Amino acid sequence: MARPPSRPPAPKKPAPPKRRRSEPPWRRREEESTKPRRGGGGPPREDGERGPQSKNAVGYRLDIEYQGTQYSGWQIQQNARTVAGVLEGALRDAGCEIVELQGAGRTDAGVHALHQVAHLRLRRGIEPEPLRRDLNDRLPGDVHVLRIGAVPRGFHARHDAVERSYLYQISRRRTAFGRRFVWWVRDRLDLERLRSAATALEGRHDFRRFCVAAAEQTSTLVQIEGVEIVEAGDLILLRLRASHFLWRMVRRTVGTLVEAGTGRLPVEEIAALLDPGAPDRDPGPAQWTAPPSGLFLERVRYAGDPPIGELRPVVEVAAFRGR
Repeated sequence: MARPPSRPPAPKKPAPPKRRRSEPPWRRREEESTKPRRGGGGPPREDGERGPQSKNAVGYRLDIEYQGTQYSGWQIQQNARTVAGVLEGALRDAGCEIVELQGAGRTDAGVHALHQVAHLRLRRGIEPEPLRRDLNDRLPGDVHVLRIGAVPRGFHARHDAVERSYLYQISRRRTAFGRRFVWWVRDRLDLERLRSAATALEGRHDFRRFCVAAAEQTSTLVQIEGVEIVEAGDLILLRLRASHFLWRMVRRTVGTLVEAGTGRLPVEEIAALLDPGAPDRDPGPAQWTAPPSGLFLERVRYAGDPPIGELRPVVEVAAFRGR
């Protein structure tokens, strides 16, 4: 019996055209930022080194506020949750190709920031405001990007800063609402003793007794531009201004001022603590370190910025007679 003739194979349907992947609304093409130039091919390196290829990166300034209670500081660390870490994660999730992210101040674990500044270098450009909104949708509620703006290629958040100011909040009473943002000092503090002790800090001094790992510092000399102390309800606010601060210097300075304010430390001994030739004191600033809860990186100033404004509390603690 003859076999029926086999049917010719059906013609293959043409594959549908590939859909072009849409880019985030904040993405702006910067052909010039990704083209290899003479003297160095390929994109900038991921490690953020200032090698010959990183000159093609596009620079931005980020102004950020955060509550540091749940973080191990600003700087990225292995096996630790940090502010820069969650910010970098949000940037990558948003599709940014990061070359470098660096802050103006490396706040310690538990320390807050009212106005941290960071520079961000990307492989290609973005539209700042749409990216800012996108990042804030991705970030946890205790980190917020205030502003993103384009900056010249050489802008460096840490090296270009001309002044930093820190605010510390001391509470005279126990507070249920402000406890994450104050240090409750139970002892009576004499405001005049505090102010008298603070005047000894102004000027250029050696703060090796007020920092961690003094031997590892390039220099322990710091020029303190000003110390302000004001009352606000049941709060005592301290502001320190300088071009830079050493690791844990602000907290040890505040703790030392509190010792003077209670009368346990004679005001005259502040000068001796700043004298590298004087004998070490035990206990000293290391044992008097103030807790991180009351400390805020208040402002980072750059050339041309207006002066810092009036000293005000971050959270108010109304005066109350009962303690």
